[in-house]
Amino acid sequence: MLELDRRVPELTALLSVVSLALVFGAVLGQLPSGLVPVWPAVVAVVPHVNAALSVLAVPTIGLGWYWIRKGDVARHRAAMGAGVALFVGFLVLYLYKVSIEGPTPFTGPAAVERFVYLPLLAIHILLAVVCIPLLYYVLLLALTRPVERLRASRHPRVGRIVAPLWMASFGLGVVVYLLLYVVY
Repeated sequence: MLELDRRVPELTALLSVVSLALVFGAVLGQLPSGLVPVWPAVVAVVPHVNAALSVLAVPTIGLGWYWIRKGDVARHRAAMGAGVALFVGFLVLYLYKVSIEGPTPFTGPAAVERFVYLPLLAIHILLAVVCIPLLYYVLLLALTRPVERLRASRHPRVGRIVAPLWMASFGLGVVVYLLLYVVY
């Protein structure tokens, strides 16, 4: 672990580039077709499952934040681990759906698209892009250091920044889902 301990910034950069390349490659239709099997029933439920994962992620991350402020490291670690698992599940399903179908078009009124949907989507995407490297960084710090050394690292400072951004990104994702699949 000592070698990984010294390589957290490099690993963060590598994982961030790979993750963002996969997301933007899927959204832009640049992933090879036929890379994944097509299961129409699964593709159809992905948005709804991802909305549920996002709804669950917000309080999970909030509880993790709350518990660390109360000094309960074990519960914090469990909640943030669950938050990461929810995020990974979301990301895998999102990549699966988008690599098959591409992004879902907005079908509501043009004025709502221009003044509500697109600004919310842009903020959601910006937060997600910003969160990816920050999440990898705090996760790698947590995985490569014992708890007693973690407190002296940048993990607490970066965690205070990324937790609310992460919750906001998930929350805005739910609003985007509602606009795409419920309201319109």
